[in-house]
Amino acid sequence: MDQGLSIVVVEKDRERAMLIVDSLREAGGHDIYVISEESRLARRISERRPDLVLIDLTSPSRDVLEELTLASGPMDRPVAMFVDRSDEGLAQAAIEAGVSAYVVDGLRADRIKPILDAAITRFHMFHRMRSELAATKAALEERKIIDRAKGLLMRARGIDEDAAYALLRKTAMDQGRKIADVANALVTAAALLK
Repeated sequence: MDQGLSIVVVEKDRERAMLIVDSLREAGGHDIYVISEESRLARRISERRPDLVLIDLTSPSRDVLEELTLASGPMDRPVAMFVDRSDEGLAQAAIEAGVSAYVVDGLRADRIKPILDAAITRFHMFHRMRSELAATKAALEERKIIDRAKGLLMRARGIDEDAAYALLRKTAMDQGRKIADVANALVTAAALLK
């Protein structure tokens, strides 16, 4: 776990909260903020903009789980959830909601640091995968637009695919734009002329 993280701890019970805070302080010089009430949780967490959220629940319900995961922004930061009991499907719901670590059998001080380390690593891994997926989807969409633009040029000018691509590339270079942007403009203009 990196030194100097900003951590929000969601825990109603003061003694349990202090156990968590003490364990985190032993692990490094973290800025720790405890939230003991669930009211306005989303706003309070977003105001703090923590690096990590740790949630400790004795017996979570699906409603509480959903509210807490939405409030803690699991797609924005790692979220570790400790629960004493879990019914069937609750762990799956937590993971699908973006919780990075879902630990059943409660909270023990000696387990906090390694679990938070794993939650941070897992969060970064999935964040990287989501970024790569988004980049791949964008590249595929660009490729489709370029192919459509090449098809338009091939029909309009009676040229082959290589010549159509060369024309797109030359136009993009002359205008200081990306080939995909030039292709998109051509496809849009062609749609307007139909």
